Amino acid sequence: MSIDIPDVSGISIGILGGTGDQGKGLARRFALAGHTVLIGSRSAERAQAAAESIGGSVRGSVRGADNPAVAAEADVVIVATPWDGHRATLESLRSELAGKIVIDCVNPLGFDKQGAYMLPVEEGSAAQQAAAVLPDSRVVAAFHHVSAVLLLDPEVEEITLDVLVVGDDREATDTVQALAGRIPGVRGVYAGRLRNAHQVEALTANLISINRRYKAHAGLRITDI
Repeated sequence: MSIDIPDVSGISIGILGGTGDQGKGLARRFALAGHTVLIGSRSAERAQAAAESIGGSVRGSVRGADNPAVAAEADVVIVATPWDGHRATLESLRSELAGKIVIDCVNPLGFDKQGAYMLPVEEGSAAQQAAAVLPDSRVVAAFHHVSAVLLLDPEVEEITLDVLVVGDDREATDTVQALAGRIPGVRGVYAGRLRNAHQVEALTANLISINRRYKAHAGLRITDI
């Protein structure tokens, strides 16, 4: 790639909602890459149990705490909460997240007999809602399309896909691209301003349809870059 990728090897990563499969999978991969990872939950006990479930086989350190402690301590924070608790969780952590890069990977999806579909979001997308709730944070949208099954699978050493990175702060998006690249096989690709997060989040519904039809764990690859 033609851009200079910053060194992010020493960055500590907090994951709000880190006890779910997506959060725990990302925690595992970043810890394997040598990062200090802090798993957050409303329950510190649940967070610590999740950390202990992956901590024995990784290079970095993994520990759990409640969401406020994780938000305050981590250098970069990933939001992997359920959509229905997204706004309330971020509103409660506004001061702890001030000045930090906040990576939102939440997909506002509904499910019915026809499958997954995008829910309406007043601000336009989950990431834009995060930016509205956290005016003093540097919000970036990323990691929406990484299969939790692959992230958690110890037999999968490399995950061959591109992570679309969307945001308004160039230094922040460069940092998130670099963090994506810490997962073997993954590449972070800048995909526009935060106003373009809606279609990135909505595309998850299409990938779920693909995965159900083909019994796969499909991701994305961007050509010619």
